[in-house]
Amino acid sequence: MNQPIYLDYNATTPLSPLVKAELLRLLQLDLGNPSSRHWAGAPAAEIVELSRIRIASLIGCDPTEIIFTSGGTEANNHAIKGVFFANRHRLKQPHFIISSVEHPAVTEPLRFLETLGARVTRVPVDEYGLVDPTDVQRAIERETVLISIMLANNEVGTIQPIKEIADIARTHGVLIHTDAAQAVGKIPVDVESMGVDMMSIAGHKLYAPQGIGALYVREGIELSPFMHGAGHEGGRRAGTENILEIAALGVACQEAADWTDDSRIENLRDYFWEQLQNEFGERVHLNGHPSKRLHNTLNVSFDGVAGYDLLAQLPFLAASTGSACHAGNQHFSPVLTAMGLSSERCIGAVRFSLGRSTCKEEIDYVTKSWSSK
Repeated sequence: MNQPIYLDYNATTPLSPLVKAELLRLLQLDLGNPSSRHWAGAPAAEIVELSRIRIASLIGCDPTEIIFTSGGTEANNHAIKGVFFANRHRLKQPHFIISSVEHPAVTEPLRFLETLGARVTRVPVDEYGLVDPTDVQRAIERETVLISIMLANNEVGTIQPIKEIADIARTHGVLIHTDAAQAVGKIPVDVESMGVDMMSIAGHKLYAPQGIGALYVREGIELSPFMHGAGHEGGRRAGTENILEIAALGVACQEAADWTDDSRIENLRDYFWEQLQNEFGERVHLNGHPSKRLHNTLNVSFDGVAGYDLLAQLPFLAASTGSACHAGNQHFSPVLTAMGLSSERCIGAVRFSLGRSTCKEEIDYVTKSWSSK
């Protein structure tokens, strides 16, 4: 096999053929401003609203509850900062609850808000990266305004008990947000059955372009605007809509409905794990929950070798590591560290994330290439 092998779909996905076709189609059109109330603006507005409908259909909400964003990071920032500023007039120190394995798109906005008076409780996870809902319940205070727990972890794939946590939040009158960037398009996601108030979506994790995302906001939720300007998106996110990428996200969400129950990728992931065990035996260890994880994610640690050195042996392979080395300093994954993994396990960690184009021949080639080293 002479071509590169891509096993880093959790980092970003390639554009699907249907998404590419839609982008090429729209590039041939002269579209007006979606906010313009004339013949040139109407087709653009229709494209935006059709995409809103397609996204809403995938996650089980009303189209009016979808806000388009520039990606998952903006969606997380909008949810978190929107709640903070909506409550700042009545609370001196709004309180937030997150897990210890959240993405920087959640942790960093809260680190900033702490400089403005916010308080943040970070609940622990177990050795599988799983949050205990009782820990969330114990962390709730009188001034708690938001619980933000990711639906599926980007590194180890562990899927959190969001419905149980949402039930607790609702009992206490606390809003709940989930960063579902890694989950939407991979597993069935329904905001009503989960009971969440807000949910973030990242287009480039489900075969849409980079630079587009969405935030689901349950009707009636008070949320301060993230972008201020001419009042687009119902006054919730100013800025002329990115028609091309919005359309692409809509197509990707429509297409994703056919993939969320597909078992082929999960079977390949399990086959890969078996092959690694056959090759490395007790020198390879699974990180993350053995069953409650994304069907495409395989995070493993190799004994006696750094993950980045192992990947360096196979320059044709695209995958991610659980640590980095800069100027002789080791930087371990905060997720793996929060799970209690030893420094050796962190150093030896590699995340393989499979996608729609992954095939058995690629898995076999990777395994055999290591066996020949």
